[in-house]
Amino acid sequence: VQLVESGGGLVQPGGSLRLSCAASGFTFSNYLMRWYRQAPGQERELVAQIGAAGRSTYYPDSVKGRFTISRDNDKNTVYLQMNSLKPEDTAVYYCNRVTGNYWGQGTQVTVSS
Repeated sequence: VQLVESGGGLVQPGGSLRLSCAASGFTFSNYLMRWYRQAPGQERELVAQIGAAGRSTYYPDSVKGRFTISRDNDKNTVYLQMNSLKPEDTAVYYCNRVTGNYWGQGTQVTVSS
């Protein structure tokens, strides 16, 4: 199982980023996927979840209405579209396959003017 995140970077408050997580080594379309984030000194926080078929999603209140998770099962990729970014969104963002608890290496998102 391999999960490789990309798309992080530095963005101004109010800006947008789209993160990608390329999956390999398993039948991607069979698994629920999540995005988490971890800021320095804080616990890892769930920010989005998507069902295997892409029809069900979940967001905590902290990102609801600003973040959108999606997946392309033909490309074995899960995405996180982040809009209206705030400085408090600054963190390392991780892709996670729930079953088996597999993680990517993370991608840094920094929201700052």
